[in-house]
Amino acid sequence: MDTRSSASRRLLALLALCGAGGVALAIAAGVSTQAPPDPLDVAVRPSAYAKKGTTTGIDRRGNRLIAVGPRGLILLSTDAAKTWTQIASPVATDLVTVKFTDERTVWAVGHDAVALRSLDGGATWERLLDGRMLLKLMRSTYTERAKTGAAEAAAVLKEVEGAIAQSATPDVLPTPFLDVWFADAKEGWLVGAFGLVLHTVDGGQSWLPMVEQTDNERRFHLYAVTGQGEQRYIAGEQGLVLRWDAAAQRFTKVATPYAGSYFGIDVSPGRLVAYGLRGNAYVSEDNGVQWRKLDTGVDVNLVALVPVPKGGFVLVSQAGHLLAVAAGATKAVPLQVPFTTEVFSAAPGAEQSLVLAQVNGLRNVDLLGLPGQ
Repeated sequence: MDTRSSASRRLLALLALCGAGGVALAIAAGVSTQAPPDPLDVAVRPSAYAKKGTTTGIDRRGNRLIAVGPRGLILLSTDAAKTWTQIASPVATDLVTVKFTDERTVWAVGHDAVALRSLDGGATWERLLDGRMLLKLMRSTYTERAKTGAAEAAAVLKEVEGAIAQSATPDVLPTPFLDVWFADAKEGWLVGAFGLVLHTVDGGQSWLPMVEQTDNERRFHLYAVTGQGEQRYIAGEQGLVLRWDAAAQRFTKVATPYAGSYFGIDVSPGRLVAYGLRGNAYVSEDNGVQWRKLDTGVDVNLVALVPVPKGGFVLVSQAGHLLAVAAGATKAVPLQVPFTTEVFSAAPGAEQSLVLAQVNGLRNVDLLGLPGQ
């Protein structure tokens, strides 16, 4: 969905209510009839109110934490979440996710196919990809592949042209990126809505679309990508978990016991966890061959997993539940935390604490009573 034209849609609704004299009435009411600037062309400067705004993604490396949110919001902490500073963004589009590659390299992605990179730990940012660049990339890549007679490539090209035909901005492919993950300084992956998958081997200077190289013919949304060593995993809608098959050069489907959406996937030595809709979470100790269900005790969406010492982890729900899972456990233990608002992501804070990215800003929460710690 194109989220870039909400202001235009509000204006069109007003004009429709006004009837034939809508433009004159709108002008008389002080409503501008000029189209708003494209968020891709608007740089965001620090604001005194930004720290209280919605944050949707957060990550940590060392004492540095970075949080992102709507309208190009980027917040940086260099003291383990004690204080925060808003950082200028080159775009005003909604940012969804942020991930560290190493101590200095950070990626933030979001709507309008935006991918931003920082090489100084989040202090400054550059745009390496957006919806205009992606549209050109998809057209050129799949036009060439379709010339070879590849039916899948021709189908993807048709999907791209169909999306543009219905877009309010025909020069932009507005498909949002929903997650990013880098195996090292060079190789990384972007995943997003409608089955979008991109791969880079040069640190994001160029990207290779891989939509048709996934077992995702129905183009389910892809919410998360991660990996460890040679393993690569993607999680998405309707129970979809994909694993990279190097021999076949494609992401192949991994059977799971659940048919609902997975919003996250986490891999660590000897453990794979997929979690998502209505409190569902499953653990595999054999790379997805067999799964066991975690008893989370909640029926709300799980939006984040944060590892804790001794092999355990904490699941975070959209409603603010913190659910501790000890290594090898089959049941989560709810932690006592004060009431919180809607939560979208989480990261480790100072000592035994979490930082929650919420609808009303960032919040530090102590992890008291962790089992097995």
